[in-house]
Amino acid sequence: MIFDNTINLDQVDLAILRLMQENAKISNVALAQALDLAPSAVLERVKKLEKKQVITGYTAIINPVALNLKLLAFISMKASHSIGCTDTANDLAKIKDVQEVHVIAGEDCYLVKVRTADSASLMALMRDAFSKIPNITSIRTTIVLETVKEQSHLVIPEQ
Repeated sequence: MIFDNTINLDQVDLAILRLMQENAKISNVALAQALDLAPSAVLERVKKLEKKQVITGYTAIINPVALNLKLLAFISMKASHSIGCTDTANDLAKIKDVQEVHVIAGEDCYLVKVRTADSASLMALMRDAFSKIPNITSIRTTIVLETVKEQSHLVIPEQ
């Protein structure tokens, strides 16, 4: 389903999103108490937000170091195909170590975020996975030395 950007969110919807983004495990009863609404009304609103693809999923945020994924890199790639071709982006998205694939404007075509254990595993990823994608013509890698801020939370307007 493609997101319909004409969806109007009211103050209650935005409050639900704020609370759920802070704690995806929040119970329906706790949501209802925080919003001073009936649990049935809150549950109905959450289900509508899910159906409209405003809420697209629930996840746990895991410390990558706990999984020995200590190396974070951003990789800029050029491709030989015309803009709008999704084959390369889809091929990149299928690689398990790839966390994000962005089609970008500018000199490069794609910006890819990966996490690996170390530089040797990053090199193996490039050699064994990226090099097998036919349209990629160049790769520039930026290795992150320290992360100051990283978040997946969106800024939800107050309205």
